Amino acid sequence: MSDRPDLPVRVPLGTKPLGVLKSLKAARSNVLAIIPELATRQPMVSGKTGIRWHMVMDPGALRRILLERLDDYPKSDVTKNLLRPAIGDSLFVAEGAHWRWQRRAAAPVFTHRNMMNLAPVMTSAAERACDRIAGQPGRAFDFLEEMVTTTFDVISDVTFSGDSAFDRDGVHKAIDAYISEAAKVSLFDMLGFPDWVPRPGRVMSGGAVKAMKRVADKAVDDRAARGPSTPPDLLDLLLAGEDKETGRKMTTSELRDNLLTFIVAGHETTALTLAWSLYLMAYDQDSQDKARDEAQAVLRGAATTAQDVESLPYIRHVIDEALRLYPPAALVSRTALAEDQLCDRQIKPGDTVMLPIYALHRHKLLWDDPDAFRPERWEGEKPDRYSYLPFGDGPRICIGASFALQEAVIILATLISRFRFRPVAGRSPNPVMILTLRPEGGVWLTAEPV
Repeated sequence: MSDRPDLPVRVPLGTKPLGVLKSLKAARSNVLAIIPELATRQPMVSGKTGIRWHMVMDPGALRRILLERLDDYPKSDVTKNLLRPAIGDSLFVAEGAHWRWQRRAAAPVFTHRNMMNLAPVMTSAAERACDRIAGQPGRAFDFLEEMVTTTFDVISDVTFSGDSAFDRDGVHKAIDAYISEAAKVSLFDMLGFPDWVPRPGRVMSGGAVKAMKRVADKAVDDRAARGPSTPPDLLDLLLAGEDKETGRKMTTSELRDNLLTFIVAGHETTALTLAWSLYLMAYDQDSQDKARDEAQAVLRGAATTAQDVESLPYIRHVIDEALRLYPPAALVSRTALAEDQLCDRQIKPGDTVMLPIYALHRHKLLWDDPDAFRPERWEGEKPDRYSYLPFGDGPRICIGASFALQEAVIILATLISRFRFRPVAGRSPNPVMILTLRPEGGVWLTAEPV
């Protein structure tokens, strides 16, 4: 939590070194607790906790990892151990040639034209959220839960076109159960044990994961047999996708794994961005007023459409600032495959190289007053590209970034144009990361029509 009342909530970063067991305990309750406060003041921090590790906050070194020597820094073994049981070798986990052909096959799905065609689903979901909130004026809502509902509405409709045969709730619950239990960092992960050593939590959650995959497999097969929707949805676009270099198309299991990846990433991260944005708007009423004035001038009582997004720069600045202060993927890691030098330090094959995005976005050498909420900082000259990485960068930049940003602007502008949000006393969220940076305890706000 924040130790200054004039700052929004933040993670208390460590000031003392942690051993293996203390690191494990910290990581299982909040992964960000392993980041030392020193990481906000230095370009790189290194150590050894069973394995050699390095935390990198220098933009030049991050460019080297994510762009210049991408193949030498694949996703870490810990990341793959956490995610592969649920999403297989999908785009998020795959490496090398297997990743490249999937990326080429999936890239056309996320063209600007397709995103514009999917935008009415986002507008409708924003309208339904407003109806739910307006039905209970002045009541305190957990807006994390509300935004999860809203963004899951979006991803369900753009994926399955309202197909009631798909068990959306079952898949959603299975994913949440996996994240909350099996995806927590294991002692075996901290000590660098190989992939084939069973992790107890993941063994116990195997039944739910298998059931979730069976449901998704059936949805893919049913759609392939039935034919595409009009207009085509995300599943149709994936079914039609192929690697232009090889002509290869995804199998049912490959489609299923990527579909589950998009379902998780397509609602979880956007819901978090919206929940944190609303928290910050409630925290700073002046910024909220400025955002509302912009939204009301553009929308004139209507819900936001894709055509409005470019006319809402301040709303976008609020979202950019929320992604800076509370990036959903707040710490990612890579495993070095080759010798290298980063910030004049030697990197050896097998070293874990962590990218603590949370510390990067609050780095005292890269940002002015880094813990403060200032949407205006995004006006004019933009920061160094590799000092702001909410979606990663390089060839593996998040394929759905434009989808997520369009959705966030549409929903946030619609909400802020119709309601005034205020915090609920004594219910401040606590930033906690397991796989994503969530507001533990929820984002409790009241919403009054304006």
